[in-house]
Amino acid sequence: MTIQPSLDVAVIGNGNLSALVDRSGAIVWMCWPRVDGDPVFCALIDGESPEDGFFSVAFDDDKGETEQSYLRNSAIVRTVVRSGGGAAFSITDFAPRFDFHGRLYNPPTIVRILEPLSGLCRIRIRMRPRMCSGSLRPRPAIGSNHVRYATDGGSIRLTTDAPISYVVTEGAFVLSRRLTLILHADEPLADSIARVGREFQDKTLEGWQGWVRHLNLPFEWQETVIRAAITLQLCSFEQTGAIVAALTTSIPEAPGSQRNWDYRYCWIRDAYFTVLALNRVGASVTMEHFIDYVTNVISMEGGANLRPVYAVLPEKNLEERTAPDFSGYRGQGPVRIGNDAVNQIQHDVYGSVILAASQMFFDDRLPKKGDEALFAMLEPLGMRALAVALTVDSGIWEYRDKPSIHTYSAAMCWVACDRLARIATRLGLHERAQQWRKSADGLRETILARAWNPGLKAFTGSLDSDHIDASALLLAELGLVRADDPKFVSTVEVIGHALGRKGYLFRYAEPDDFGAPSTAFTICSFWYVEALAAIGRADEARSLFEKILARRNHVGLLSEDIDPETGELWGNFPQTYSLVGIILCAWRLSKNWEEAR
Repeated sequence: MTIQPSLDVAVIGNGNLSALVDRSGAIVWMCWPRVDGDPVFCALIDGESPEDGFFSVAFDDDKGETEQSYLRNSAIVRTVVRSGGGAAFSITDFAPRFDFHGRLYNPPTIVRILEPLSGLCRIRIRMRPRMCSGSLRPRPAIGSNHVRYATDGGSIRLTTDAPISYVVTEGAFVLSRRLTLILHADEPLADSIARVGREFQDKTLEGWQGWVRHLNLPFEWQETVIRAAITLQLCSFEQTGAIVAALTTSIPEAPGSQRNWDYRYCWIRDAYFTVLALNRVGASVTMEHFIDYVTNVISMEGGANLRPVYAVLPEKNLEERTAPDFSGYRGQGPVRIGNDAVNQIQHDVYGSVILAASQMFFDDRLPKKGDEALFAMLEPLGMRALAVALTVDSGIWEYRDKPSIHTYSAAMCWVACDRLARIATRLGLHERAQQWRKSADGLRETILARAWNPGLKAFTGSLDSDHIDASALLLAELGLVRADDPKFVSTVEVIGHALGRKGYLFRYAEPDDFGAPSTAFTICSFWYVEALAAIGRADEARSLFEKILARRNHVGLLSEDIDPETGELWGNFPQTYSLVGIILCAWRLSKNWEEAR
């Protein structure tokens, strides 16, 4: 079977393990035993026609047309494969996730269920894992109903009621009945293979549909928002509360750019945006878990100095290295493991934590409200933000060679002070509230004065500069300026003109240490949509929103970047930023339920 890597993939997962299934029904990406683990299925990042690193089920002649979709309101994917002669079978893929004895059951397990639908289906199953960052092609150890692949880092087992000899030899056989393939840790199943597969599917479907049932949705774009929300939830590592920026590594931001980064980690900033979007639809448990994660990070650091990014297990080393045994997405390496952003200084992290936590103090639905103890944990972060607000950092775009006093970073330091003032007021800590308000007001005055460039008629990307940056679109949303402030209105217009390309928005246009950018950053396009709506250009915002939605892949997902010339998706996948943009823009632009009646 020939794998042709693309971002036409569906995501399955359970808040522990995740996998990407391509349109043919092959698993082309899966890390083991968790989202940041060893990529045992890695075909997505190993050249144009990888010979291994995948788990496929196909007709013997490798011919056939496919249809792929999610079961309604779930993270269960169904792929129907049809031959030219009328034969057809289906592949149902999912990771078990449901309540069991009062707790979440989400083991490192993938279930694949094969069912004949019509005609004579002669198929081949090909399971070809790679291990140790691609350097090892493990040999199978065969049991009566399973095959096991072992490395020093642990074993992975496929248990199945398919003929095991056919599976191991990749021999063709006729699919005459429902078969179940369960990829899991190296331990026996507790029940029959078929019964486990059926029970897991039923309970997982019920679990996801129950989760969706309690979401708050806009009147318009409901299916779109549901899919984005489910996928964001799949990017949360529920054991620790970490939220990864994406599930992949080293999908280039643009062809030939070498802007290849490992996004399988928790950026505090990105996590805040994910929490914001999930809170908007009422999925606030993720926020509560993320606060637990941050609490552990602060305890680990032993003070208020925070890094911008941490592993899902915070103590894990993120030192960046290349994996030479992988050829890269469509042959465009390098493939990186780890991320040197861990060593950068990014001052917005303090405001991101406080913003993520602030709802804990104001939302009466939560079983555990924010209290003086949580406020006491947050105050040192605010003090640190106040101290560093007007000093240089690497900024939201993680420049590796352009330290500046970035406007967004400074604004987020103001956010830290401003929200602490509001929280203190809520808690009745009036003296603390006055002190934080005084600090916030003074910082705000300085930022607005130094970020405004009268010649450009815009707030710039760094203080005292002429750098146009899409992050300035967030200043009104953060509350630093009013959306109807003429300076902000002018900023939106200047940014749209300077950074817009065929309806999509770039982060910035100036060359950086990798040259001039050539793809639009999807979240920036969504920020522009929100800014247009905020300044009263709602019709234009709706039109642009629909244009971006048209770039989603066949199951409604987005990556990090869009090529404005071709509309092709680039960058790591699925990108939480982009999914956040879908949810926030839909809520901003949708008719309300009363208007729709």
